[in-house]
Amino acid sequence: MKKWMSHFVYNSAERNGIFLLILIIIALQIIYFSSDFISVPYKQSIENERTASAIQQQIDSLKEVALGKNTVRIYPFNPNFLTDYKGYSLGMTPTEIDKLLNHRKQDKWVNSAEEFQKVTGVSDALLKEIKVYFEFPDFKKSKKYAFSKAKKPAKSFEQKNDLNTVSTEDLKQINGIGEVLARRIVSYRTKIGGFVNDLQLKDIYGLNYENRNKITADYTVKTSNSYQKIDINKATLLQLSEVVYFDYELAREIIDYRLLNEKIGSFEELAKIKNFPADKIDRIKLYLTID
Repeated sequence: MKKWMSHFVYNSAERNGIFLLILIIIALQIIYFSSDFISVPYKQSIENERTASAIQQQIDSLKEVALGKNTVRIYPFNPNFLTDYKGYSLGMTPTEIDKLLNHRKQDKWVNSAEEFQKVTGVSDALLKEIKVYFEFPDFKKSKKYAFSKAKKPAKSFEQKNDLNTVSTEDLKQINGIGEVLARRIVSYRTKIGGFVNDLQLKDIYGLNYENRNKITADYTVKTSNSYQKIDINKATLLQLSEVVYFDYELAREIIDYRLLNEKIGSFEELAKIKNFPADKIDRIKLYLTID
């Protein structure tokens, strides 16, 4: 018994050593349970996975936008009254929209999706997407609403008054043109130094296609401003920045694009430039030429 108990008898130095060993063991236990032993490569792998997941979410979001998801909801509408903005939101080109508007200027109507495609020239794929929203009222076929039969004789150029001198009071006499629109038209006319063409009425916020027609039935541009067209392939940065539809930054983008591609071959090519107002190409042509 005494021999067995002798194993538990320690001198002062041995007791200090045992005590120090216990402290080391406790310290190691604390370090083990409180430290993150995940390897650096494994941590990097997890971080890469998280980054890849975030990027994939952004790509999926962009795909949804490209496929038309999460965009403004489209309600049924009569394509005969299609506006510029509506056309662009549906994916139509300025040329396709203008074809429909010119068709309507002749007081002609489209009465089916097929006729709409024939007039505008939209692709089969686009027509398939948008025709589900078309709504053709039956009253267009009735005599009661046959507008073309009650059409007034169109005024000649000589009979119309000058759009560049018409007053707000005169504009207010037109049905559908109130105080706000009349002032907006005159204010914009002053801002750009006078209308160059009736097409610039498209730039008036809140002025729809039907009301533009009402104005141009009695008014047209007779005394345009003194602006001279400039060749976009020769124009300086300053000259381009003075064009009504450009600012300094866009003018610089055009110059950079021209230098990169040696020249600009067509107005449609301008749509490739970042932030270029492609929906206003028909009005931009009033100020520029391409030689």
